[in-house]
Amino acid sequence: MKWNPFNTSVGLALGGGAAKGIAHIGVLKAFEEEQVKISCLSGTSIGALIAAYYAFGKSADDILKLGAQLSFKRMTSFNLLKMGGLFTTDQIRAMIHHDLGDVSIESANIPLAICTTDIISGEQVVFEKGNLADAVCASLAVPGVFVPVEVNNRTLVDGGIVENVPVSLLEDLGAGIIVGIDLNGVKKYPEPSGMIDVLSNAVDICIDLKTRDQLKRADIVISLDLTHYSRSDNTHCIDELMLEGYHPMKAKIRKLLWFKRANILRYLIKVLQEVIPLKIPQLIKNRIRSTLPSIKIK
Repeated sequence: MKWNPFNTSVGLALGGGAAKGIAHIGVLKAFEEEQVKISCLSGTSIGALIAAYYAFGKSADDILKLGAQLSFKRMTSFNLLKMGGLFTTDQIRAMIHHDLGDVSIESANIPLAICTTDIISGEQVVFEKGNLADAVCASLAVPGVFVPVEVNNRTLVDGGIVENVPVSLLEDLGAGIIVGIDLNGVKKYPEPSGMIDVLSNAVDICIDLKTRDQLKRADIVISLDLTHYSRSDNTHCIDELMLEGYHPMKAKIRKLLWFKRANILRYLIKVLQEVIPLKIPQLIKNRIRSTLPSIKIK
């Protein structure tokens, strides 16, 4: 999508991170308090679930009540018959149907895109329309843990394999300013105590390295280190985990508002640089950088 300096609509990408996704609710709470409109949403895995609830009209406080159900035990059904995983996403599907209805993605109040992975072709499969529960369940289906979800003759699993913080999806939805929320912004990984831990760390490292590169496409990134929280159950510390997302987003809301005002200024600087053969004096450059650090000046 061609950059439009007059497009200041905000797109929010919510990343995967299992039960740590409660932190996303704090991010949404910060947007609500500052009265900054979210024009479109994208999500991967738990981020897809949170984004879906918000896109269909649930407030941050409404979703916080959902947080009590965001544990591995409550969101899974043991699988005795199907191949491909130990658990099914039937409980998640039932929860979506109960809370939001058996709805299509295109009927959301806020434009929504959900990231999944085709486990056979390795392709990223993006849902901007179609059945909401199908798309969310597919995006949540961690390979080997959950049975893959069959949609439109594709075998789909967790979108985190291809794009754990799906910022690229927001470009197609028309976002002018892209905000990415990374639940796995870790500086180090837990010391492994066995083979499973070693494999888990290896997978996380691969995904996180790719994510850091993909996040370069975002204008604003909230990168959270939530290593001291569980992947499977944080129902005992919902408020604490919510604040992990709330405070960093609150701190960057001012930058986001500056970014909205700065888009046109960036455009004018770019035009001047192309029209005037002289470089902008270094003093002016430094002044602009210190005032609006997100502006890139050649």
